[in-house]
Amino acid sequence: MSSVFAMTTADLWFDPKCPWAWITSRWLLEVERVRDVRVRFHVLSLSLLNEGRAVEPWYREWLDSGWGPARVAIAAERRCGNEVLRDLYTALGRRIHLDRAPLGRDLYRDALAECDLPADLADAAGATEHDDALRESTAAGLGPVGEDLGTPAIHVTGPDGQVNAFFGPVVTPVPRGDAAGRLWDGVVLVAGTDGFFELKRARTRRPVVS
Repeated sequence: MSSVFAMTTADLWFDPKCPWAWITSRWLLEVERVRDVRVRFHVLSLSLLNEGRAVEPWYREWLDSGWGPARVAIAAERRCGNEVLRDLYTALGRRIHLDRAPLGRDLYRDALAECDLPADLADAAGATEHDDALRESTAAGLGPVGEDLGTPAIHVTGPDGQVNAFFGPVVTPVPRGDAAGRLWDGVVLVAGTDGFFELKRARTRRPVVS
């Protein structure tokens, strides 16, 4: 199904540990089914983004544990190509957000095995060798959006090659079917309006990740 608002490519920057990015990613996969859209996935690290910043102790603990899955994802992309992130993010995210499995080597190895990716990529979780690439990917996602924001960050490339970049949407639960398509139409419409910057209200629900 096509729409006058349909775009060719939606590039999503995700942090594997962020529940809001997970929900947005599942929404975009629904959008693929009802609009002429193809989603590409990229890694964004909230741990890196908040490195050195003063944050609440609970959030610092959350960030400290977020390095591992982001590093594994960026290492897989660098070795095996961007296209592996689609399935790897799903494999990581299902374990992290749905199964509530503890972060660690077993989770990474299981996710990698599910995607037929090399098991030794799990070693990247505790290494810094790919942090420059992680920094570059994070900057690429947030550059057109604003570095004081985070994930989900989406860049939409239209048929004319113009890029429309924005943070969000932050939504729960995952919109499905026609509802996913209608949200896509609305988000692209308002985000593409010249001079439009913000539409927001207080959250009244915790993320529903299923």
